[in-house]
Parts: sequence; C-alpha cells; structure tokens
Amino acid sequence: MASLDDEDAFIYACVLRGDRMEFIEELKWRGLVKDCTDPQGLAEKLKTPSVCYCGFDPTADSLHVGHLQQIMLLRRYQLAGHTPIALCGGFTGMIGDPRPTTERKLLTHEEVLENAECIRKQLAHFLSFEGDNAAIMENNNNWLGEMNLLDFLRDYGKMFNVAYMLQKDTIKKRLESGISYTEFSYTILQSIDWLNLYRKYGCALQIGGSDQWGNLTSGIELIRKAEGENAKVFGITSPLITKSDGSKFGKSEGKNIWLDPKRTNSYEFYQFWVNTPDADVIDYLKRLSLRSPEEIMALEEAMKAAPEKREAQKALAEELTEIVHGKEGLEKALRITDTFFKGNIMDLSPEEIKDGLKDAASCMVEDGTLLIDVLLQAGISKSKRDARQLIQQGSIQLNGEKTQSLDTVVNRSDAVDGEFSILKKGKKNYYLIKFGKES
Repeated sequence: MASLDDEDAFIYACVLRGDRMEFIEELKWRGLVKDCTDPQGLAEKLKTPSVCYCGFDPTADSLHVGHLQQIMLLRRYQLAGHTPIALCGGFTGMIGDPRPTTERKLLTHEEVLENAECIRKQLAHFLSFEGDNAAIMENNNNWLGEMNLLDFLRDYGKMFNVAYMLQKDTIKKRLESGISYTEFSYTILQSIDWLNLYRKYGCALQIGGSDQWGNLTSGIELIRKAEGENAKVFGITSPLITKSDGSKFGKSEGKNIWLDPKRTNSYEFYQFWVNTPDADVIDYLKRLSLRSPEEIMALEEAMKAAPEKREAQKALAEELTEIVHGKEGLEKALRITDTFFKGNIMDLSPEEIKDGLKDAASCMVEDGTLLIDVLLQAGISKSKRDARQLIQQGSIQLNGEKTQSLDTVVNRSDAVDGEFSILKKGKKNYYLIKFGKES
C-alpha cells in the first residue's frame, strides 16, 4: 500500500497533468481529509449518489467563518451529485458540544430555536434546495425534543459503554478539570441524530471537523448495534483551519467574522479575506474556494511572481463575499474598498461610509470646535504644535477636502447627514467625528 507521502505525490501529479481526480482524491489535495473510518469503502461509496450530513449547533444567532469549511464541504458534496443534509441542533444546542476547557453557558429552549431559524436561513445561501439531489434541512429537536428519559436510557443509553466514552478525546481532556453529565451525554445525542437520519434518508456519511472524530465513531457504533452489521456507514473529518502564525482563525481585531450581514458587513468580510497573509492564502483557497485545482495552482504561481498584486487574496475575497453577501454585497465591498484607498470618501453614501468606518476611532465634539482642538480630542495629535504642523503640511482631510488653514472649524452643518464628519490623516487613517444631540 502506498504511503501518505506517495499518495500526495500521486495526487499532485494528477493535478499537474490535468487528469481528472476522483472526488475523494481532490478532497485530499485540498487538505480536507484528516481521518476516515474506511477510506477505500468510502471512495467506492461516493462513486454513486449518496446522502451525507453535517451538524451545526445554534449556540449563537449566526454562524461565522470558522464554520465555512464544513458548509463549503456540504456544497462540494452536492456539486459532486450527492445529497447534503444540514442538521441544525435545535435540541443539542441547549447543551453544546463539550469545550476543551470549560462548560458552555446554557441557553433557553426559546433562544436556541430562534438561533436555529437564523442559521437555517444562512445555510440556504450555500446549498440548493431544488433538483434531483436537493439539500435537506433538518432540526434534531424534531426527534430529540419528543424523547422521554426512559426512552433515552433504555433504547440508547444501554448501547454505550462508559469506558468506551471515556476514551474520547473531548471527554478525556475534561476529566481533570471536570465535566458535567450534561456535556458527557452529548456524544450519545449526536449519535441518535445520525441514526435517525440513517433511518429516514439513508444517510451513510457524516462529515465534521477533526474535533468531531469521537462523536462520528460513536454514531457509527450506535448504528451498527441498532441496525445490524450490514448497516455500512462512514465518518470523515477535516483538519481545523489554523493560521500560520499560530493565532486563531476566524477573528479580526479579536472579533468574530460572522456570516450575518448585520453582524459583519460585506466590506468588513471582504477586507478580512483580502488581508490574508501570503503564507495562508493558498491553503484557504484550497479549503474554501470552489475554484478548480488548476485555477488555484495558477493563482499560487501568480502570487510567487508578483505578491504585491495580491491576486490570490482578491480572488478568495471576491468569491467568498459574493457567496455570503450576494453580488450586490460584493459590488458594495469593492466600491467602498476602491474609494477608501483611491478616491474621495464623500462619493460614498452615508450608509456605505458607516460600513467602511464601523471600527474607526471616533470622538464626540461640540459644534463649531476648532480643527486643532478636534485633532487633540480625537487622539490624532499629542499637542497643539503637532496638530498645527499636520494641518499646515496638508496631512489632514476634513470630509474629503484637504485643509491647511489653522482657523478651520468643524461644524455640524457640514457633517454627513448632520451626524458625523470624517477626518483623514495621511493616506489611510480615518476618524469619525460625531456631534452631540442638538439642544
């Protein structure tokens, strides 16, 4: 049997020759395979239309970019002719998958169901619910919510050996710090989910991040015991995305990058991806983009030849922004980006300015404040002497216009929508100047 290195070399050779790869081989090339219960059996299974599922617990009212890899994997399976099931954990979300360190904050049933509905709408942007292999949206509250304690213990609890469960990484890591029975039982509930999907839809494959391996194998064991040895199912995980510098993926300035436009607008979303370091961008393209291997390899060569053009980053940012925010959202993000770095910010609408300067430093001033004093209040200058120098040398713009007069005053009457003015220092440092309510 070929070693993993030999297998990788074979896959790369296929890409270089332009040969058509099997679906599972392309997943490996993209770095989307960590563990698999039966690689050969799964490769054979995927030669015919199959049903696969991935679960998403609604612990918040929006998914974030950390979920994108699994969402895009469901989309890949659908494009390859398979039927994807997006399972929303309307019941398990009230417990939450065990964290590596501490217990999760418990949500009310109403909060979880509301979050589940929000997530259902988000997932609809990625999957097609029409055609022969139309995606399926399920909620495990439909079956777990109807189960009583006796059914849970007699029908399912008796099939799980405690010693076997204690060997699961997610549980083993928590034994020293302590784990409640609530989170300990999570793997049983997730296994019941798969059993229900197997019985209802013939779902023979569960996908997930590498941290889900223990839950996947528990599900396989439950289906084998409940349905018999002939019930052949598969579990496959993908490595969690990490940054090359060791920092956590999915955050910008310490904040999550959400898929909900109300939480993260299209400009912020686009900027997150376009600012991807060179060391990470090809890995992200392989894992998250639907571009072909040949296109990705061409972008890699372009990055090596002219990294300053950031062609790979722009390709990734444009593709993902359009998928999440639509064509209109992408156009808005590109318009704001182009204007902020090359044009006059006053050409943008007030709403677009707010989107672009959502995280800009800001301060509140009185109507008619001298610009020199505003620079001090905003923290742009450390002294009046420094403020005068910045103004006189033409380093300050007020509402898109360069001003070199020391007598310049910041008036509410000149503000955008009578609400705020914009200061720009140098080429790209923006500040929002807000005015107090009129008396």
